[in-house]
Order: sequence, then structure tokens, then C-alpha cells
Amino acid sequence: MSPGLSFRSHIQIFALIAATLFGGSASASAGEVTVGSKAFTEGYLLGELAAQTLEEAGFASVARKFGLGNTGVTFAALTSGEIALYPEYTGTISEAILHDPALKRWEDLRDKLKAKGLVISSPLGFNNTYALAVRREYAERHRLKTIGDLRGLGARAAFSHEFITRADGLPGLSKRYALDFGKDNRSLEHALAFRALEGGQADVIDVYSTDAKIESMDLVVLEDDLKYFPVYQAVFLASEEFTKREPRGWAALEALKGSIDEKTMRTLNARAEISKESFQRVIAAHRGHGEPAGNVEGNQWRAKIWRRTQEHLFLVGVALLAAVLTGVPLGILSARRKWLGHILLGGASVIQTVPSLALLCLLIPVFGIGLVPAMVALYLYSLLPVVLNTFVGLRSVDRQFVETARALGLGPWRTLTWVELPLAARAIVAGVKTSAVIGIGTATLAALIGAGGYGALIVTGLAINDVPTILAGAVPAAVLALIANFVFILIEKFAVPR
Repeated sequence: MSPGLSFRSHIQIFALIAATLFGGSASASAGEVTVGSKAFTEGYLLGELAAQTLEEAGFASVARKFGLGNTGVTFAALTSGEIALYPEYTGTISEAILHDPALKRWEDLRDKLKAKGLVISSPLGFNNTYALAVRREYAERHRLKTIGDLRGLGARAAFSHEFITRADGLPGLSKRYALDFGKDNRSLEHALAFRALEGGQADVIDVYSTDAKIESMDLVVLEDDLKYFPVYQAVFLASEEFTKREPRGWAALEALKGSIDEKTMRTLNARAEISKESFQRVIAAHRGHGEPAGNVEGNQWRAKIWRRTQEHLFLVGVALLAAVLTGVPLGILSARRKWLGHILLGGASVIQTVPSLALLCLLIPVFGIGLVPAMVALYLYSLLPVVLNTFVGLRSVDRQFVETARALGLGPWRTLTWVELPLAARAIVAGVKTSAVIGIGTATLAALIGAGGYGALIVTGLAINDVPTILAGAVPAAVLALIANFVFILIEKFAVPR
């Protein structure tokens, strides 16, 4: 480590290099900007609207970090400088970001955000509020018209993850309407909830008022008779630094004020979700252009999959290499010092119990979003199999071989490298192979914090409920895991001493 540089400084330098190589840097200089979005159809579309608007305004480089996790992940990306702006909703800002439900007026939100170094655009023109929806047959059978009519009905619910946890979602709704879904309340990704409703596995789901599937599935939206849900005017939320540095870009986004009504937004969502048009093409057509402009990612599947393969291999490869370089020495220490082994193996085991998405979110305040936190998380998950198998392999070596080596005059270091490690090599390679397969699968979640990989295709497919897009990410990931398994079988066969 260089004198005067902290561990975090080295990480940040590495992040800059990685971001440069893979096109993931945030906006930092004139003519460059990074636009983010959450992982649902409308988020992608509005993010693309902002990106194309900025490109037309003359920006030389507009990077897209779409499909980030929930509000917390995307807002953290904004405040850390990883993205310059993203589409948001006034109700979400007051409830989930500012944690002040009393803030209703746009002017009040603007003033409160300014104190945090953030700027809110004028509303785009439509209100995309939460609502509850049921199948028409179910509504007619139970004579449902309002949310209050669900009380005591015993309806099976399938709500999105964010709706279940947000204060302006299920917790407050249940209290206001005295609803209790009990064990029949299931937590699903938003797009999958529609499938559950359509397949009869659920009776009621949460929807956005501009969801395209409301009309295509002929759903009945229950009236919010107690006026619980706040107004969710669509806006762009940006860093004040960006608006001051690039006033022409911000002016171009402000010019979108009142340009989209609810019917138009539903139509745009339908073109993406039902007609399966690309987000780029939908927005280009909406803006009066036949083809997407600027540096939009090509629509060729082969190019998309190859790009995601490169990202995935880089993520897994760096994390696995770090796990091997540190895991094998830690495994040796664990085998040599029993008390230290308990600590190291116990710590590595505890990390494995932390859910992947939770660990990624915990790393955002330290490393931001993108490649670095994803690689750190993958490294931590890859560590246990390497450490454990090194420990078990060394402890399983017949002590007679060790004693013979020492009797022949070999010192501790030569005994380790010439006798013990070769005899434990099969177990160590098996641990590395396990880590590689685990890393390939876990890396698909890295897309939720903007690190790309096959997960980017899977997240996009889930957002628009498009099975081919999901499979475009899932199948290559499975194939890559099989290839990795085969490669390590060859290594074990030809490289491990007999």
C-alpha cells in the first residue's frame, strides 16, 4: 500500500479504473452525465426520456444506470454522486426520502430538498399513485368497489416488496382501513404480482395508477374512499451540483413540464410491457424520432449478451481471485492455530447468512454503487468455501507424511509447500470451484446496484414481465456455471498432483 493512501483511497482508485474500462462512471465533467432509474417499467421509460432529452440538448456522453434496486438504493446512488439525476415521485420523496408526510406541496418539497443539496424538477404532468386492484370477476362476485370493502373478506394478497415495507404502503394502509391479510399476504416482485393475480394465486395486488396491465387484464381498481394514498406527481430528482454545472441540460428537462398525462404514460408503459418494444424505441417514437438517438445500447441480442458476459466475468473473476489470494492463507492459519480457526471460520460463516441484497445495500454508504461494492460482496461470499476447504484439506493430511518430511530435514515452509498443500490440493480446488459457482449465481444481483452483468437482463425482464429477456440473462449464467465447473474438473485432473 502506497504511503499516505488509506484503504478506501485505494478502493476508490480501483473503482475509477474499473468504471473507465466498463463505462460506468458518474457525471463529473462538462458534457457528461449519468442518469439512473429504479427497476420497473415506468422508471426505465422516464430515465430514457431524460437521457434522450439530454443527448438532444448537446451532451456528448449520457451514461445510463437503469434498473437500480428500490428507492433507498437509487437515492443513495444520487447522494453519493454515482448518478446525477433519476425519475422520482413527490409522494415517495415526502414519505420515503424526507420522512415527512406533511410535505404535500411541490414548493415545500423543493425548499426541503434544497437544504440537502438536491433539486426537484417541475412535475411531468401525471400522478402515478398507489392503488389496489382485483380481477373483475372477483370484484363482481364480492361486490367490491372500495378498499374498505376488503375488510373481513379474507382476500389473498400479493404485494410488492417496497409496498410492504414503506410507511405510505401496506403498514399505513392496514392501519387506516383496519385490514389484516395475515398469512395470505405474499411478497413478490411488482411484475410477478400480476402473474399471481392472473393465475389465481392472489386476489388483490398493489398497482400504480399508470400500470399498463390494468386495462389489458381488465382489472378493477378499488376506490381509495378514505383518501389514504398521497399524490405521486412524476418529477426528476437531481443533485444541485449538476443543475448548476449544466444549466442547459436542466433547462431541457424542465421544458418537459406537464408534457405527459396519465393516459399517455399508460400507453408508453403498454408499448414496453405488452408490445415488447425497447425502452429506447418507445421514447424515441414519443419524442417524434423514428430511431433512438445518441449512444443508446444496440438492440442486437448477441451484442447485449456479449457485453453482459464481459461484465459478469470481470465481477466474478476479480472477486474469486481475491478470495483465493486471501482465503488460502487464512485457511492455512486456521489449520495451524485452532483458536484462530474458530474465529476465521465463524466470521466467514456469519457473512454467508446475510442476504445478498442486504449486504449490497450495507456496502453502498462505504463504496457507493456499481462495480466496487458488488465485487466486495462477491469476495465476502466466495471466502468461506476457500477458507473452509483449505482448512479441511490440511487437517486431513496424514501426519505420517508430515513427520517423514521433517525427519528428512525439511523445514516448516518446505513441508507446507512440498507436502501438505499438494496433498490438500484436491480439497482446495473443490473449494475454489464452489466459490466460482456461487459467485456466478450471486453476481446476478449486482445489477440492482448498477454493476451490470447477466442480472441487468434478468432485472429488465422482470420489470416488463418478458420471459425471453429473463432467459437471456438466466440461461447464459447457468451455462457459465457449467463451464466453470468443467474447467475446475480439468484443473483437478491435470494440475493436482497424483
